[in-house]
Amino acid sequence: MTSNFRALPSVDRLLAQSPLQELAHAYSRDALVGLIRQELQSQRAAISQGQQVPTINGLVEAIQKRATQQWQALPQPVINATGVILHTNLGRAPLSNAALSALELAAQGYSNLEYDLAQGERGSRQTHVDTLLRQLTGAEAGIAVNNNAAAVMLGLAAVASGKQVIVSRGEAVEIGGGFRIPEVLAQSGAALVEVGATNRTYVSDYESAITEHTGALLKVHASNFRVLGFTASPSLEELVALGQKHGIPILHDLGSGCLLDTTHFGLAHEPTPQESIAAGVDLAFFSGDKLLGGPQAGIVVGSKDLVQRLTRHPLARALRLDKLSIAALTATLLHYLKGEATQEIPTWRMIAAPEPALRRRALRWARAIGPTTTLVRGQSTIGAGSLPGETLPTWLVAVNPGGMDGGPDALAARLRSGNPPVIVRIQDNRVLLDPRTVLPGEDPLLLKVVQETMR
Repeated sequence: MTSNFRALPSVDRLLAQSPLQELAHAYSRDALVGLIRQELQSQRAAISQGQQVPTINGLVEAIQKRATQQWQALPQPVINATGVILHTNLGRAPLSNAALSALELAAQGYSNLEYDLAQGERGSRQTHVDTLLRQLTGAEAGIAVNNNAAAVMLGLAAVASGKQVIVSRGEAVEIGGGFRIPEVLAQSGAALVEVGATNRTYVSDYESAITEHTGALLKVHASNFRVLGFTASPSLEELVALGQKHGIPILHDLGSGCLLDTTHFGLAHEPTPQESIAAGVDLAFFSGDKLLGGPQAGIVVGSKDLVQRLTRHPLARALRLDKLSIAALTATLLHYLKGEATQEIPTWRMIAAPEPALRRRALRWARAIGPTTTLVRGQSTIGAGSLPGETLPTWLVAVNPGGMDGGPDALAARLRSGNPPVIVRIQDNRVLLDPRTVLPGEDPLLLKVVQETMR
């Protein structure tokens, strides 16, 4: 065993290999030495388990692979051919060209992020989104923080810390990644009071739970699941009336942040911030990177007094948006103000894509890939916990892996290792490609990767 260890080349010998000299030049000798030592340690462990001593060329290739895995710029761009529009694992909403341009301008130089140009003095970074949010939702004021869980936590901390917050038992949900409404509530300093049953809660349940310790009533939209059958839930208007009767603020967590009427696209109705404000809620919370189609953000709109209370809270600084997200968010909101969301925002362009256009595109793909493909009808999904169970009709290119070892799983793995990686879904022992979620201009890249993989 010791002799096998001695057969491994030294660090200096490996450093003398031409491919690794190029890596040392591109990065640094010290960084490469650390990588070489990692690989040698890994090989010693493998040899101790009975594996053969690798050749020096094999070691060089392994070290190059480590360098690619550890030193590449991340996150790595991929092509989303899954048909899941808001794919959480793939970064959710792609940004519009205008949002990308705004982000680049904000990044490459100085900006009036917190500077009032008219007064020549310090301003607020919230000014950049407040005006647009007021115009789009009808609210008295609005702010943005770094995600919706943060927005809800900030709202609860500012409005109900040290008090009780009443929530329907059917709305004490998990919002993704293991984060749950009761846990967010606890971190805010508020105490949870659950009322009703999982499937049926009435306004009388809320009223019975109100005491002098009640700080707010919280309604949570079930954006990532659906309860069917024997159900009941009070309307926003009923809760607002109850809150006004007792002088208690009504908070509404909308989740997805949808500013358009989803029924126009053949989907179920998704509650909008405009509807929440019109119903009279005091604060509404929603995401920026889901159905809004912008960067990751948590947005709060509502009464001016309460929004100002959130803005002044110490947590607001810890949760604030950076200049790049603010630039991308304001550019995204402007699309709605201009009435061009379905043309300019990728998420809505995908949702609005007509079925005949998807079929023509899929047919071009199938002809380019070759005889292993079949054109089939299918369904695209929204994703990211938005509009659960809702789908959009689409056309798919089904790729038969044929005699490939490992079948469709192996083919999908090879596509993921392409340049760029192509992410697909597997169904009925076939690999499926959905054109709905492949961005304009990505078709040649996708076809190149698929063609090379099939060869």
